[in-house]
Formats: sequence, C-alpha cells, structure tokens
Amino acid sequence: MNYEHPWRATVLAAFFVAGGALAAEPVWDGNKVQMVEEKLAPGINAYYPRDARELNAKGGAAATSSGLIVGTRGALLVDTMLNKRLNAQVLALARKDTSLPLLYAVNTSAHGDHSYGNMYLPAVTRVIQSANTRDYVNAHLADDKAFMIKNFGAGRGIEQINARTGDVLVPPGGKLSIDLGGKTVEIIDFGFAQTGGDLFVWESQSKVMWAGNPIIASKPALPWLLDGHLVETLATLRKVYEFLPPDAKVVPGHGIPIGREELRWHIDYLTEVQKQVQAAIDQKLTLEQTVAQVKMPEYRGYMLFDWVHPSLNVPAAYQDLSSR
Repeated sequence: MNYEHPWRATVLAAFFVAGGALAAEPVWDGNKVQMVEEKLAPGINAYYPRDARELNAKGGAAATSSGLIVGTRGALLVDTMLNKRLNAQVLALARKDTSLPLLYAVNTSAHGDHSYGNMYLPAVTRVIQSANTRDYVNAHLADDKAFMIKNFGAGRGIEQINARTGDVLVPPGGKLSIDLGGKTVEIIDFGFAQTGGDLFVWESQSKVMWAGNPIIASKPALPWLLDGHLVETLATLRKVYEFLPPDAKVVPGHGIPIGREELRWHIDYLTEVQKQVQAAIDQKLTLEQTVAQVKMPEYRGYMLFDWVHPSLNVPAAYQDLSSR
C-alpha cells in the first residue's frame, strides 16, 4: 500500500483538478460533510453523507460511508472517518442507536478517511485492522498525512492525527469472527482489492456487508486501481460476489447501500479493461497507444471517468498485464 505508486501522485493530482477542486477546495470537504443514517435491519445501521444519494446517482464523489452493528453485548463501528468532526458525528449516531459500549471499530483500509478517527474512539474500543494496514500506518503515517493534507486541504483536522493502530489484527487472507451477542460479525480479507489490507465486514443475519473502497459507490462509479494489481483486484471482487447471497445489501466505501447485482458493474468494467488492454499488449502497443485505444465510452457516466480510466486504471492494467 504505497502512496508513491509510479503514476499515483500524478493521477490523484489530476483528480482534484478534474473535479474542479484545488488543495484548498477538495472534492469533498471534511469540515462540511453531514452524516445521516439508514436502518437496514434491527441493530444494523449504515451511516453516509447526507448528499450521497444525489452524488451517487449522477456519478459524483461522496465522502466516506460508515456503519454500526449492535448486539446484546455491545456494538461494532465500521470505519472511523477522516477527522475529529466526522468521527464525532458517527459516534453521536451510534449513541443514538444504542447505549451499549462500542466494543470494536474496524478499519476497512489504511486510507485516512477510513482510519484517522481511531484516535478519537473510546478507550474501551478495540481497533481491528489488517496486519498490512497496521504495518503501513506504523511506517508511513507522516507521509500519508502530508499526502492527505495536500489533497483534502489544510485545516481539515488532519494535522492533529496521531496513529492508533490495531489491537486485533487480521492476517493476509484471514478471517475473524466477532460475537456481539446475538450477532456474529465476520471480518474477511478476500485478497488484494484496492490495497494490500482491505477488509470486508459481513453480518449474516441481516445479509449486510461493508465493502470499503474496493466498491466505491453504485453505478456509474468505477473501481480505482490506486495501487495497481488489476488481476488480483478482479479475482477478489469475483470472490466477494460469489460469497454474497442474491438478496445481500452492500454498503460501499463512499455511498448509499446497493444490492449484490450492482457489483457486476464493477466486475464487468474491470473484465473489459483486462480484455482490451491485453489485446493492446498483444498488438505490441505502447502505454500511450493503449490509453488512446482503450476508450470504453459506455462507462463515461462516472463524473471522474476522464481521470480514473485513462490516467489510473488503464496504466495500472498495462503494467500488471505486461509483467505477467
């Protein structure tokens, strides 16, 4: 999970320009986002930005989603948000939903908007992370904060962040079961998805999964191959799809809950990227020629298509497939 991936810094800078934002005016502002909740089942609550439904529908960029699972013993929070302000909002929603203690908080990845709020959790709350996420944060927090300040803006509460890493670690490819009393939560590493430390949170009674950034949002949003690994990412998303029952609900990393079949959009997109980029490699095209050839206009409904597809995903696929 390296923020200095060969093309990552360039394309993420392009992201903020393409989105009509500068470092002082990010695509979504951690000082302005308002979180709301949606009750998906008894004791199962999704938290997401108030404007997420509208933004998702038109392919815009919404802020981070979260959620709460409540059993008879206590509760588990999924993702702790970017800063103290947003963390306080989800903790207030959690207190409204239950008076039981917040026993656990899961970080679906090391990304700051999913994990920086760890330091503001109650002392009794045990943080669950991928072992890879813990190692990444311990080694790279200062660089990560500088990256986040540059792209999400100064004065958004990022400067104050100190590391609070996992008390409970999920090994690569591993699974952890948490008994909250009447609800058993499975925290699963299905494999490389967007980073080397992605965790999926599954509650089988309600058939609800939190997917984090591997599923950004509903159609027309597209996957971001931030750290490359097209082939592994596609295999992981197929595993997740096969794992889920037909009537499952999925809370994506930046949007409102969706159905299992909506994952097909993301899988079909990456499948087509793989097919077309491999064809270009077989024709011995350069990266620049491949980007020009692999246009895929049927996916242009995503507002960020003009940077995520030609500047990020096609180059990532080209590098991954060329190395095989």
